[in-house]
Amino acid sequence: MMEQPSLLFILVAFVAVLGPLVFFHELGHYGVARLFGIKAEAFSIGFGREIVGWNDRRGTRWKVGWLPLGGYVKFAGDADAASRPERGDTDPDHFHNRPVWQRFLVVLAGPMANFLIAILIFAAFFATIGTLQPAPAVVGGVEPDTPAASVGLEEGDRILSIDGRETVDFNAITRTVILRPGAEVPIAFERDGAVFERTVRLDAHIETDAYGQEHEIGRLGITQALGERRTMGPLAALVLGAERVWVLLGWMVDGLGQIIFGTLSVEQLGGPIKMAQVSGQQAALGWEAAVGLAALISINLGFINLLPIPMLDGGHLLFYAIEAIRRRPVSDAAQEWAFRGGLALLAAFFLFVTLNDLASIGLVERIGRLIG
Repeated sequence: MMEQPSLLFILVAFVAVLGPLVFFHELGHYGVARLFGIKAEAFSIGFGREIVGWNDRRGTRWKVGWLPLGGYVKFAGDADAASRPERGDTDPDHFHNRPVWQRFLVVLAGPMANFLIAILIFAAFFATIGTLQPAPAVVGGVEPDTPAASVGLEEGDRILSIDGRETVDFNAITRTVILRPGAEVPIAFERDGAVFERTVRLDAHIETDAYGQEHEIGRLGITQALGERRTMGPLAALVLGAERVWVLLGWMVDGLGQIIFGTLSVEQLGGPIKMAQVSGQQAALGWEAAVGLAALISINLGFINLLPIPMLDGGHLLFYAIEAIRRRPVSDAAQEWAFRGGLALLAAFFLFVTLNDLASIGLVERIGRLIG
C-alpha cells in the first residue's frame, strides 16, 4: 500500500488541477461572448472574497476568489454570478437582450471548452506516449467460481452484448460490468458461429486501490489478451481523442442512470474532498497520471454543467430552448422559482457528496465512535 500524500500536497495538487480547468471553462463562455460583442463585467476563478484582481482595457474585472471550487463570467445585464437577468434591463448590447441563439452558444461554449481540453490532452498522449489497441471482445480466459463460469463462458467466446449494450471491444465489456455490481443482466455471446443468450448475476467486488481506498465494482470473471501499443500522427490522435471523450461521456451517462435506478450505490458519488484526495494521489504518481486525471475531471465538469438543472449551464440551455420554441422567454417568476429550486438541489447534493467523502476517509465513523 502506498503512503498517502500530505494534506498540503493534496490541496496544492487539487488547485493546480481544478483551477486551469475552471479557467478554460469560463474562457469558453467569455471567448464566444467576445465574438458577439457582449461585454463582460467580471471574470472570476473561485468564489467569495477577491484575493487578487485587475481591470483590462475593456473594463472587465479579472479576479481570483478565495474558494477555488468554480468560477463565473458576469456579463453586462446579469443580476448576479448565476447569470440571472436584471429586472427592467432593455439595453440591446447586454447579454440577456441578445438573440436566443447567441445566448445559447455563449452558454454552451463553457462545457464544450472542457471537452476540447480533454480531447487535446488525450491526443497529446496518443501522439507521444501512444495507446494500447483495444483488445477484441473475446474471452481470453475464465476464472473458476465466477459468474462467467456459472453461465458456461469459455475461452474464445466473443461477447456480443451485456445488459443490452453492444460490446465492440473488451473495454466496452469492462465499462459495462464495473458499473453493475451485483446486478442480474442478460449476456449474449457467440461460439463457433452460434449465438447464445444467458442471464448472469455479476459479482459485487470490493477493490482496494494503492492508497487503501475501497470501491465496489461489478465483476464477470473473464480475462483478455493485451493489445499492442502504438503512436500515431496528430490528426489521427485528435480523432481518437474525440472518440475517447465520447466513450467516457457515454460511460458517465450510463453510471448516472445506474445510480438513478438504484443499480449503483450512491455511496460511489464523490465531492470536492474526494476530488482533492484523488488529485493528490495521482500527482504523487507523476505528471502523466495527474494530466490524465485532469482530462477526466474536465469531462466531468463539462458533463455536470450540461445537466438541465437551473444554476448550471444546462439549466440555462433548457430555458433558451423553451424560449426558442415558444418564441418568448420563460416568465421571471418561473425562472426565479426554478433558480431557487436548482440552488436547493445543488446545495443538498453538495452536502450529500461531502458526507460521502467524509465517510470514505473514515471521519464519520470516528465521530460516531466518539459520540457512542
